[in-house]
Amino acid sequence: MSGADAAAPASPLETLCDELLTRLAVEEGLSARTVEAYANDLRHLRAHLSECGVDRVEAIGRRELVSLAGFLDARGMAASSRARVVVAVRRLLKYAQQRDLIGAAPLEALQAPRGARRLPRVLHAEQTAALIDAARTPDPLGLRDVAMLEVLYGAGLRVSELVGLPLSAVDRRGLLLRVVGKGRKERVVPLGDAASEALERYLVEARPVLLGDRPDREHKVFLGRRGTAMTRQNFFARLRRHAIRAGIPTDRVSPHVLRHAFATDLLEGGADLRAIQTMLGHADLSTTEIYTHVSRARLRDTVEARHPRGSGGAR
Repeated sequence: MSGADAAAPASPLETLCDELLTRLAVEEGLSARTVEAYANDLRHLRAHLSECGVDRVEAIGRRELVSLAGFLDARGMAASSRARVVVAVRRLLKYAQQRDLIGAAPLEALQAPRGARRLPRVLHAEQTAALIDAARTPDPLGLRDVAMLEVLYGAGLRVSELVGLPLSAVDRRGLLLRVVGKGRKERVVPLGDAASEALERYLVEARPVLLGDRPDREHKVFLGRRGTAMTRQNFFARLRRHAIRAGIPTDRVSPHVLRHAFATDLLEGGADLRAIQTMLGHADLSTTEIYTHVSRARLRDTVEARHPRGSGGAR
């Protein structure tokens, strides 16, 4: 084979990218589709750095990171696509730090484009408690609603997973739920005391009443007043009613908001991001990483409201 036909040797940066992709696939268990998305995003980075004359991670500086946004914009990439590239570059630089190839990288120079991704709305813990308390009545529907809210907030389920939860998914002794999520992937989610107690009380005291004389017809956990499976529409209506009673604007409350609150409160309590990813059923860690931004935003709100030098504090 002639020298012209021989493939050019991989650059140190390309080799590092390949090593990261292998780690994402083998050690972190990301799907082939997600790994390929990372590979494509890192190719954009390498193309930009090639124009800058950089082929080693050690040579990446603030100037290269700041100019990346203009490079991607010139290629006509949508804001969401540019934001995904930023996530991939952050992962690469953090991986290089773990390998002791670089010191402190100027990650603040990597700014996600405006409008790339809206931060999810969340409720503060006090608002979540008020919402659950508003549903708390001793009748079967009240016991059911409290159980649904506690499980939604305590396990981070999607609303489709909540209303579709079969009795066989509940491990009442182990205080676990076996949830089948997107892509028919199963995950095991632990239940805290409040959620497990509310669910147990509903199963013992309320569900048999709602089921009535139809013991063999319905195997879903949560039932409507006629003994059939609870629907998403019915749950949305009940949630709206409880929000009004709790004094929370209805446009701030949805099942997904409680899922967001679950993740954000776990993160603020010191939970590992990887564990939160597993419990939420996210295939890609970058999806879970949005909650780190929510947590920082809530921290800023707290400082502004409570600190003497914040906008809401004493002067």
